[in-house]
Amino acid sequence: MQPQLLGHPKDRTTRKAQRYFSDRGVRVTFTDLRKRAPTPGELRKWVERFGVDEVIDRSSAAYRDAGLGYLSAGVDTWLEQFAAQPLLLRLPLVRCGSELSVGDDPDAWQRFVDLARYA
Repeated sequence: MQPQLLGHPKDRTTRKAQRYFSDRGVRVTFTDLRKRAPTPGELRKWVERFGVDEVIDRSSAAYRDAGLGYLSAGVDTWLEQFAAQPLLLRLPLVRCGSELSVGDDPDAWQRFVDLARYA
């Protein structure tokens, strides 16, 4: 089982996750969100598990520039926003099988390493 990492190559936390897996000899499938934006269906898994507040990066320039601070929206609207502007997401998004993580989460990454090695 190979972890899948969705992120931006210039994002510091995305690079940290790539390094984490690389240092442990685990290959990951990397999806550059600048080149291939996720669909709302793909993002729904993270939003259902963690909620919009955990998935959105309110400190990002994309969030500030889009003026979303006053947006009161439902989950489907947020999913459309995330699909249209993936840099609104707290990166990286990582999945390994049914396990998911958002942002800087070395504990989850270690679980993914264990899953990848022993699956």
